[in-house]
Amino acid sequence: MLRTLITALALGASNLCVPALAQTWPAQPIRFVVPFTPGTGMDIIARTVGPKLSERLGQPIVVENKPGASGNIGADAVAKSAPDGYTVMVGANTMLIAASLYKNVPFNPVNDFAPISLAAYGTLLLATNPKANFTSVQDMIAQAKARPGKITYASPGVGTPHHMSMELLKDLVGIDLLHVPYKGSAGALTDTLSGEINLMFIPIHVAMPHVRSGKLKALGVGAAKRHPSAPDLPTLGELGVKGAEVEMWYAFFAPKGTPAAVVGKLNAELRGILAQSDVKGAFDKQGMDASPSSGDELQSLMQRDFVRWANIIRKNNITAE
Repeated sequence: MLRTLITALALGASNLCVPALAQTWPAQPIRFVVPFTPGTGMDIIARTVGPKLSERLGQPIVVENKPGASGNIGADAVAKSAPDGYTVMVGANTMLIAASLYKNVPFNPVNDFAPISLAAYGTLLLATNPKANFTSVQDMIAQAKARPGKITYASPGVGTPHHMSMELLKDLVGIDLLHVPYKGSAGALTDTLSGEINLMFIPIHVAMPHVRSGKLKALGVGAAKRHPSAPDLPTLGELGVKGAEVEMWYAFFAPKGTPAAVVGKLNAELRGILAQSDVKGAFDKQGMDASPSSGDELQSLMQRDFVRWANIIRKNNITAE
Protein backbone atom coordinates (compact mmCIF):
# COMPACT_ATOMS: atom_id res chain seq x y z
CA MET A 1 0.00 0.00 0.00
CA LEU A 2 2.81 2.37 1.00
CA ARG A 3 4.72 1.53 -2.23
CA THR A 4 1.61 2.27 -4.31
CA LEU A 5 1.17 5.61 -2.55
CA ILE A 6 4.82 6.55 -3.12
CA THR A 7 4.54 5.63 -6.80
CA ALA A 8 1.39 7.69 -7.21
CA LEU A 9 3.02 10.69 -5.54
CA ALA A 10 6.08 10.36 -7.76
CA LEU A 11 3.95 10.23 -10.90
CA GLY A 12 1.97 13.24 -9.73
CA ALA A 13 5.14 15.19 -9.10
CA SER A 14 6.51 14.35 -12.56
CA ASN A 15 3.27 15.47 -14.19
CA LEU A 16 3.44 18.76 -12.31
CA CYS A 17 6.94 19.32 -13.69
CA VAL A 18 5.69 19.43 -17.29
CA PRO A 19 3.61 22.63 -17.03
CA ALA A 20 6.25 24.11 -14.72
CA LEU A 21 8.92 23.52 -17.37
CA ALA A 22 6.73 25.03 -20.06
CA GLN A 23 6.16 28.15 -17.94
CA THR A 24 9.85 28.73 -17.16
CA TRP A 25 11.23 27.68 -20.56
CA PRO A 26 13.61 28.81 -21.87
CA ALA A 27 15.90 29.45 -18.92
CA GLN A 28 19.19 28.48 -20.59
CA PRO A 29 20.80 28.29 -24.08
CA ILE A 30 19.18 26.03 -26.70
CA ARG A 31 21.22 23.68 -28.89
CA PHE A 32 20.52 23.43 -32.60
CA VAL A 33 22.02 20.08 -33.59
CA VAL A 34 22.84 19.78 -37.30
CA PRO A 35 23.62 16.15 -38.25
CA PHE A 36 25.75 17.22 -41.24
CA THR A 37 28.80 19.38 -41.86
CA PRO A 38 28.87 23.20 -41.95
CA GLY A 39 27.74 24.75 -45.23
CA THR A 40 24.99 22.20 -45.95
CA GLY A 41 21.35 23.22 -46.34
CA MET A 42 20.53 22.20 -42.77
CA ASP A 43 23.48 24.18 -41.42
CA ILE A 44 22.49 27.29 -43.39
CA ILE A 45 18.94 27.03 -42.03
CA ALA A 46 20.22 26.67 -38.46
CA ARG A 47 22.59 29.64 -38.72
CA THR A 48 19.97 31.82 -40.44
CA VAL A 49 17.12 31.04 -38.05
CA GLY A 50 19.18 30.68 -34.85
CA PRO A 51 19.97 34.37 -34.20
CA LYS A 52 16.36 35.38 -34.86
CA LEU A 53 15.01 32.72 -32.52
CA SER A 54 17.53 33.87 -29.90
CA GLU A 55 16.15 37.42 -30.13
CA ARG A 56 12.59 36.18 -29.68
CA LEU A 57 13.28 33.81 -26.79
CA GLY A 58 15.96 35.82 -24.99
CA GLN A 59 18.41 32.91 -24.87
CA PRO A 60 21.46 32.02 -27.01
CA ILE A 61 21.01 29.46 -29.78
CA VAL A 62 24.16 27.35 -30.14
CA VAL A 63 24.61 25.49 -33.44
CA GLU A 64 26.38 22.15 -33.02
CA ASN A 65 27.39 20.08 -36.07
CA LYS A 66 27.36 16.31 -35.48
CA PRO A 67 28.01 14.71 -38.89
CA GLY A 68 28.46 11.03 -39.71
CA ALA A 69 26.67 7.97 -41.10
CA SER A 70 24.46 10.10 -43.40
CA GLY A 71 23.13 12.03 -40.40
CA ASN A 72 22.43 9.03 -38.16
CA ILE A 73 25.01 10.01 -35.53
CA GLY A 74 23.55 13.45 -34.93
CA ALA A 75 19.96 12.21 -35.10
CA ASP A 76 20.68 9.47 -32.55
CA ALA A 77 22.24 12.03 -30.20
CA VAL A 78 19.11 14.15 -30.38
CA ALA A 79 16.79 11.16 -29.95
CA LYS A 80 18.65 10.30 -26.72
CA SER A 81 18.77 13.89 -25.41
CA ALA A 82 16.64 15.04 -22.49
CA PRO A 83 13.17 16.09 -23.72
CA ASP A 84 13.41 19.43 -21.96
CA GLY A 85 13.17 21.84 -24.89
CA TYR A 86 16.87 22.66 -24.93
CA THR A 87 17.83 20.39 -27.82
CA VAL A 88 16.42 20.90 -31.33
CA MET A 89 17.57 19.07 -34.46
CA VAL A 90 17.62 20.82 -37.81
CA GLY A 91 17.25 17.76 -40.02
CA ALA A 92 16.01 16.66 -43.40
CA ASN A 93 14.27 13.82 -45.20
CA THR A 94 17.68 12.18 -45.56
CA MET A 95 17.11 10.92 -41.99
CA LEU A 96 14.21 8.79 -43.21
CA ILE A 97 16.31 7.38 -46.05
CA ALA A 98 19.38 6.68 -43.90
CA ALA A 99 17.31 4.82 -41.31
CA SER A 100 16.49 2.16 -43.95
CA LEU A 101 19.85 2.32 -45.71
CA TYR A 102 21.98 1.39 -42.68
CA LYS A 103 21.68 -1.75 -40.58
CA ASN A 104 20.97 -1.54 -36.84
CA VAL A 105 20.07 2.15 -36.74
CA PRO A 106 19.59 2.83 -33.00
CA PHE A 107 16.54 5.09 -33.33
CA ASN A 108 13.20 5.21 -35.10
CA PRO A 109 13.03 8.32 -37.32
CA VAL A 110 9.25 8.55 -37.11
CA ASN A 111 8.59 7.64 -33.48
CA ASP A 112 11.60 8.98 -31.56
CA PHE A 113 11.15 12.68 -32.31
CA ALA A 114 8.61 15.39 -31.63
CA PRO A 115 8.08 17.13 -35.00
CA ILE A 116 8.07 20.93 -34.61
CA SER A 117 7.78 22.42 -38.10
CA LEU A 118 8.95 22.13 -41.65
CA ALA A 119 11.65 24.66 -42.50
CA ALA A 120 12.01 24.56 -46.28
CA TYR A 121 11.72 22.58 -49.48
CA GLY A 122 14.43 22.12 -52.09
CA THR A 123 13.22 21.28 -55.61
CA LEU A 124 15.03 18.76 -57.80
CA LEU A 125 15.11 19.06 -61.59
CA LEU A 126 15.60 16.07 -63.87
CA ALA A 127 18.23 17.23 -66.37
CA THR A 128 20.18 15.58 -69.15
CA ASN A 129 23.24 16.39 -71.21
CA PRO A 130 22.19 17.41 -74.74
CA LYS A 131 24.62 14.79 -76.14
CA ALA A 132 22.31 12.08 -74.80
CA ASN A 133 19.71 13.14 -77.39
CA PHE A 134 16.62 12.83 -75.21
CA THR A 135 13.89 15.04 -76.62
CA SER A 136 11.59 14.57 -73.62
CA VAL A 137 10.98 12.47 -70.50
CA GLN A 138 8.89 10.03 -72.51
CA ASP A 139 11.66 9.76 -75.12
CA MET A 140 14.19 9.02 -72.36
CA ILE A 141 11.87 6.33 -70.98
CA ALA A 142 11.44 4.77 -74.44
CA GLN A 143 15.20 4.74 -75.04
CA ALA A 144 15.85 3.25 -71.59
CA LYS A 145 13.38 0.44 -72.28
CA ALA A 146 15.09 -0.22 -75.59
CA ARG A 147 18.54 -0.25 -73.97
CA PRO A 148 18.17 -1.57 -70.40
CA GLY A 149 21.06 -0.63 -68.11
CA LYS A 150 22.87 1.41 -70.76
CA ILE A 151 21.72 4.93 -69.87
CA THR A 152 23.75 6.37 -66.98
CA TYR A 153 22.75 8.68 -64.16
CA ALA A 154 24.89 10.37 -61.54
CA SER A 155 24.31 11.10 -57.85
CA PRO A 156 26.41 12.59 -55.03
CA GLY A 157 26.39 9.16 -53.38
CA VAL A 158 24.33 6.14 -52.41
CA GLY A 159 21.23 7.09 -50.43
CA THR A 160 21.28 10.78 -51.30
CA PRO A 161 17.95 12.37 -52.33
CA HIS A 162 19.31 12.63 -55.89
CA HIS A 163 19.94 8.85 -55.95
CA MET A 164 16.66 7.87 -54.31
CA SER A 165 14.68 10.19 -56.59
CA MET A 166 16.00 8.41 -59.67
CA GLU A 167 15.37 5.01 -58.11
CA LEU A 168 11.77 6.08 -57.52
CA LEU A 169 11.47 7.31 -61.11
CA LYS A 170 12.85 4.01 -62.39
CA ASP A 171 10.30 2.13 -60.30
CA LEU A 172 7.39 4.32 -61.43
CA VAL A 173 8.03 3.92 -65.16
CA GLY A 174 9.64 0.48 -65.23
CA ILE A 175 13.12 1.23 -66.59
CA ASP A 176 16.66 0.12 -65.78
CA LEU A 177 19.35 2.82 -65.59
CA LEU A 178 23.01 2.51 -64.55
CA HIS A 179 23.76 4.39 -61.32
CA VAL A 180 27.16 6.10 -61.09
CA PRO A 181 27.60 7.34 -57.50
CA TYR A 182 30.14 10.06 -56.70
CA LYS A 183 31.57 11.30 -53.42
CA GLY A 184 29.75 14.60 -53.47
CA SER A 185 27.83 16.82 -55.87
CA ALA A 186 30.75 18.49 -57.65
CA GLY A 187 32.05 15.42 -59.50
CA ALA A 188 28.57 14.21 -60.37
CA LEU A 189 27.60 17.55 -61.88
CA THR A 190 30.93 17.98 -63.70
CA ASP A 191 30.61 14.64 -65.48
CA THR A 192 26.97 15.28 -66.35
CA LEU A 193 27.93 18.64 -67.82
CA SER A 194 30.72 17.02 -69.86
CA GLY A 195 28.38 14.37 -71.26
CA GLU A 196 30.18 11.45 -69.65
CA ILE A 197 26.96 10.88 -67.69
CA ASN A 198 23.53 11.06 -69.34
CA LEU A 199 21.15 12.12 -66.56
CA MET A 200 20.93 13.53 -63.08
CA PHE A 201 18.47 14.96 -60.59
CA ILE A 202 19.95 18.36 -59.70
CA PRO A 203 18.76 21.09 -57.29
CA ILE A 204 16.88 23.52 -59.50
CA HIS A 205 18.92 26.59 -58.51
CA VAL A 206 22.12 24.73 -59.48
CA ALA A 207 20.71 23.36 -62.74
CA MET A 208 18.98 26.41 -64.21
CA PRO A 209 22.09 28.47 -65.11
CA HIS A 210 23.37 25.46 -67.08
CA VAL A 211 19.95 24.95 -68.70
CA ARG A 212 19.86 28.58 -69.79
CA SER A 213 23.38 28.34 -71.23
CA GLY A 214 22.48 25.19 -73.17
CA LYS A 215 24.89 22.92 -71.29
CA LEU A 216 21.98 20.94 -69.84
CA LYS A 217 18.47 20.13 -71.07
CA ALA A 218 15.66 20.22 -68.50
CA LEU A 219 13.29 17.26 -68.74
CA GLY A 220 10.94 17.95 -65.82
CA VAL A 221 10.55 19.25 -62.30
CA GLY A 222 10.33 16.65 -59.52
CA ALA A 223 7.70 18.52 -57.50
CA ALA A 224 3.94 18.77 -57.10
CA LYS A 225 3.88 22.16 -58.82
CA ARG A 226 6.05 24.26 -61.09
CA HIS A 227 8.84 26.27 -59.52
CA PRO A 228 8.80 30.10 -59.53
CA SER A 229 12.38 30.22 -60.83
CA ALA A 230 11.38 28.22 -63.91
CA PRO A 231 7.63 28.65 -64.42
CA ASP A 232 7.73 27.36 -68.00
CA LEU A 233 9.14 23.98 -66.97
CA PRO A 234 6.41 21.36 -66.42
CA THR A 235 6.46 18.92 -63.55
CA LEU A 236 7.10 15.23 -64.14
CA GLY A 237 3.48 14.65 -63.15
CA GLU A 238 2.31 16.95 -65.92
CA LEU A 239 4.49 14.96 -68.31
CA GLY A 240 2.81 11.69 -67.42
CA VAL A 241 5.00 10.40 -64.57
CA LYS A 242 2.61 10.31 -61.65
CA GLY A 243 3.98 10.11 -58.10
CA ALA A 244 7.40 11.60 -58.90
CA GLU A 245 7.28 14.35 -56.26
CA VAL A 246 10.81 14.09 -54.92
CA GLU A 247 11.50 17.41 -53.22
CA MET A 248 14.12 17.50 -50.53
CA TRP A 249 12.74 18.93 -47.30
CA TYR A 250 14.22 20.31 -44.11
CA ALA A 251 12.59 20.50 -40.70
CA PHE A 252 12.93 21.11 -36.96
CA PHE A 253 12.59 18.26 -34.45
CA ALA A 254 12.78 17.85 -30.68
CA PRO A 255 13.33 14.63 -28.73
CA LYS A 256 10.19 12.59 -28.16
CA GLY A 257 8.51 13.59 -24.91
CA THR A 258 9.32 17.29 -25.15
CA PRO A 259 6.35 19.10 -23.53
CA ALA A 260 3.65 19.98 -26.04
CA ALA A 261 3.58 23.58 -24.77
CA VAL A 262 7.29 23.98 -25.55
CA VAL A 263 6.91 22.38 -29.00
CA GLY A 264 3.96 24.69 -29.65
CA LYS A 265 5.94 27.76 -28.60
CA LEU A 266 8.83 26.76 -30.87
CA ASN A 267 6.41 26.18 -33.74
CA ALA A 268 4.84 29.61 -33.33
CA GLU A 269 8.19 31.40 -33.18
CA LEU A 270 9.64 29.49 -36.12
CA ARG A 271 6.56 30.18 -38.24
CA GLY A 272 7.03 33.88 -37.60
CA ILE A 273 10.72 33.75 -38.48
CA LEU A 274 10.22 31.70 -41.67
CA ALA A 275 7.67 34.23 -42.88
CA GLN A 276 10.20 37.09 -42.80
CA SER A 277 11.29 38.37 -46.19
CA ASP A 278 15.01 38.40 -45.36
CA VAL A 279 14.87 34.77 -44.24
CA LYS A 280 13.00 33.79 -47.41
CA GLY A 281 15.63 35.67 -49.44
CA ALA A 282 18.53 33.94 -47.67
CA PHE A 283 16.93 30.55 -48.28
CA ASP A 284 16.15 31.38 -51.91
CA LYS A 285 19.82 32.07 -52.63
CA GLN A 286 20.52 28.48 -51.54
CA GLY A 287 17.69 27.01 -53.63
CA MET A 288 15.38 26.51 -50.67
CA ASP A 289 11.79 27.70 -50.32
CA ALA A 290 10.80 28.58 -46.74
CA SER A 291 7.79 26.40 -45.84
CA PRO A 292 6.64 26.31 -42.20
CA SER A 293 4.04 23.76 -41.13
CA SER A 294 2.26 22.38 -38.10
CA GLY A 295 3.81 19.51 -36.19
CA ASP A 296 1.00 17.22 -37.32
CA GLU A 297 1.62 18.08 -40.98
CA LEU A 298 5.30 17.28 -40.55
CA GLN A 299 4.47 14.00 -38.81
CA SER A 300 2.24 12.93 -41.71
CA LEU A 301 4.95 13.81 -44.23
CA MET A 302 7.52 11.82 -42.26
CA GLN A 303 5.30 8.74 -42.11
CA ARG A 304 4.58 8.88 -45.84
CA ASP A 305 8.19 9.37 -46.88
CA PHE A 306 9.56 6.77 -44.49
CA VAL A 307 7.34 4.08 -46.00
CA ARG A 308 8.00 5.24 -49.57
CA TRP A 309 11.79 5.26 -49.30
CA ALA A 310 11.95 2.07 -47.23
CA ASN A 311 10.00 0.27 -49.96
CA ILE A 312 12.30 1.59 -52.72
CA ILE A 313 15.43 0.66 -50.75
CA ARG A 314 14.15 -2.83 -50.00
CA LYS A 315 12.85 -3.49 -53.51
CA ASN A 316 16.14 -2.48 -55.13
CA ASN A 317 18.45 -3.99 -52.47
CA ILE A 318 20.16 -0.64 -51.87
CA THR A 319 22.71 -0.55 -49.07
CA ALA A 320 25.04 2.12 -47.73
CA GLU A 321 28.56 2.28 -49.16
